[in-house]
Amino acid sequence: MAERAILVLGAGGHGKAVLDLLLASGDFVVAGVVDAAPRVASVLGIAVLGDEAAAPRILAEGVGDAHPAIGANAARLSAGARLEAMGFALPALVHPSAVLGRGATLGAGAVVMARAVVGPDASIGRLALINTGAIVEHDCVVEEGAHLAPGVVLAGGVRVGARAMLGAGAVVLPAVSIGADAIIGAGAAVIADVAPGLTVTGVPARAV
Repeated sequence: MAERAILVLGAGGHGKAVLDLLLASGDFVVAGVVDAAPRVASVLGIAVLGDEAAAPRILAEGVGDAHPAIGANAARLSAGARLEAMGFALPALVHPSAVLGRGATLGAGAVVMARAVVGPDASIGRLALINTGAIVEHDCVVEEGAHLAPGVVLAGGVRVGARAMLGAGAVVLPAVSIGADAIIGAGAAVIADVAPGLTVTGVPARAV
């Protein structure tokens, strides 16, 4: 039975996905949700307790863990830093249907969604998001705040830089490096390194 309580920051679509993960895993008791601009009273039956200003009170009530359930990479990292400054811990979250290989590591606040696979000796950074059905093969490195959208495939030894965004169904060939803040379009096939901040799309992927 779960003994740790967790607060979720974010009542939008990604917040709903994180709550679904938490409810499926049973590893935490979900104390509630806070949101920068609450528009609903509950999400998946979990009460929205107010805006972010309510978080310190919830911490004082004994809820020691939190997660910034925000899809935008920079905003997620910023919210995570605010939660840590308040005193919350940011545990890594893994859906029970996900697979973690031997030696795989997860940074604080990293999330691995349903049916995703993280291969042996892969490294997932702080507050990185491995979304539904994504595959991160052996020895890959996904740096902090990066997001692999549903169905992304990283072949072995790929490096994804901080805050990079890989669109749904993108495929990255072995040992390719994707720079920080790069954007990879949905369905792209990345066959060569991508410079930091560059946007690429297509098959094979080219700069736009």
